[in-house]
Amino acid sequence: MQNIDLICVGKLNTPYFAAGVAEYQKRLGAFCNFRIIAAIADKNASDAKISKALDKEATAILSSLRKGEYLAALCVEGKQFSSEELAKLIADRANSGAGDIAFVIGSSHGLADSVKKAANAKLSMGRITIPHQLARLVLTEQIYRACTINAGMKYHK
Repeated sequence: MQNIDLICVGKLNTPYFAAGVAEYQKRLGAFCNFRIIAAIADKNASDAKISKALDKEATAILSSLRKGEYLAALCVEGKQFSSEELAKLIADRANSGAGDIAFVIGSSHGLADSVKKAANAKLSMGRITIPHQLARLVLTEQIYRACTINAGMKYHK
């Protein structure tokens, strides 16, 4: 079974976001080994210390990857993708024989350049700004939707 990881910086502490993520995480169990890895965010980083905080987050993100895992970084300069394109990315990885894939959502300061350089793909959820907890819920749902597309299920319309 394919391993799909969601690496996020920061905690998911809003109950309704947590409930939504938990529901899709439970549903994903039928399609893949899905895990969420939460890296610690430095919420109090001043403008002068943002670079150092991003580097610390990058170390946590990159050390969370499985060996050979495909890294898809969500960042503002990434390519916007449709549900079908995400499904194809996941299916292509699964069919390649090296199916592990990790999606990463950075902190409110974004992602360190080292994470972006290590990424195999850069994806964007659009041009709007989305709070990180909501982005985690939306991405988890989209991963579930992609899996149902690949399975030929009727969830995706």
